[in-house]
Amino acid sequence: MKPILVFQTDFTYKEGAVAAMYGVVKSVDPTLEIIDATHEIPQYDTWSASFRLNQYMRFWPKGTIFVSVVDPGVGTKRRACVALTNDGYYIVTPDNGTLTHINATVGIREVREIDETINRLRRDDNKAVSIFHGRDLFGYCAARLASGIISFKEVGKTYPVSEIVTHEILKAQVRKDEIEGIFEINDPNFGNLWTNITLDDFSKLFKHGDMIHVTIRHKDEVVFAETVPYYASFGMAQDRSVMIYNNELNNIAMAQVVGNLCQAYGLGYGKDYHVIFKKAGK
Repeated sequence: MKPILVFQTDFTYKEGAVAAMYGVVKSVDPTLEIIDATHEIPQYDTWSASFRLNQYMRFWPKGTIFVSVVDPGVGTKRRACVALTNDGYYIVTPDNGTLTHINATVGIREVREIDETINRLRRDDNKAVSIFHGRDLFGYCAARLASGIISFKEVGKTYPVSEIVTHEILKAQVRKDEIEGIFEINDPNFGNLWTNITLDDFSKLFKHGDMIHVTIRHKDEVVFAETVPYYASFGMAQDRSVMIYNNELNNIAMAQVVGNLCQAYGLGYGKDYHVIFKKAGK
């Protein structure tokens, strides 16, 4: 069977960019299967693109080809690449930070720069377009790879994995009676916030049912300071109350039950949002 193509972008469905990409894929090989991961990555946010790939990639069949196009540097000298992960997936993407989390978790075995003289769409009007590599470069190259027209070696020349562009990934700090981390990302539909604190680290200090004092700072300003419960599931808390839980990635997260934590408290995510969990009464 031919590999599935899974796409994520920041394009939305508000105009025809996604349809144009998929038209190119189907023109290369009408039998290829295309699946949407998301087209709602925040605009230009290569950190979120990297995080989302790491969130769902492992659940797909080995050999699946992921196309991630969040590309604020489109048309510049940033590399366009195809990466092969240690666990057997391919990622077709601009090398602009999107490979950060996969490189840090499962690792990248090999990365190749796309040879645009071979693996770029040439239109009938013979005019080059510099602002839509999602269609003319990434989608086209991914389709050729998935269809078997080219092998991975024929994508282009290899370059050192050490040269892959990455964002800094911050680690949580476990202390005697507290643990500090950041909010790495949100759940945009429900307004939950996900930390970089692992369940393993959190469990060194806390267990389900504990009441935990939470302090959230945005830069130097305290924007939240309350004692809230740590539960296994949302149904254990009252509606509109705030709780701590471990999310689907087994990292610690916070939610307003049947509400929206981000909207209710004006919170966001990123390295400027620090959160400290401390045993209540300490």
